[in-house]
Amino acid sequence: QVQLVESGGGLVQAGGSLRLSCAASERTGTNYAMGWFRQAPGKEREFVAAISWSGGRADYADSVKGRFTISRDNAKNTVDLQMNSLKPDDTAVYYCYADLSRRYWGQGTQVTVSS
Repeated sequence: QVQLVESGGGLVQAGGSLRLSCAASERTGTNYAMGWFRQAPGKEREFVAAISWSGGRADYADSVKGRFTISRDNAKNTVDLQMNSLKPDDTAVYYCYADLSRRYWGQGTQVTVSS
């Protein structure tokens, strides 16, 4: 059973930056996408960003384009999310995922942006 573990969440002021990281617990094969969703209190989980196996394709939600950057290191089985120019609306629990035989999810990491 693959486990995904996120880290890097925390409290930051508006305009600040955070870097989230997600690591898989074991070798997970090849040619699978990874990405991030988030869920704010009282709202549904929403897509944030995704990246292909090669890293050649990255997709972003309109709300984070130009501020967030997703990257991955296949040798380390990790995917990162660099978040800049953070806004209070970015406050949420952030979940990473990996599309293997099915979609695996991490346990989530809290990001809080104060105004």
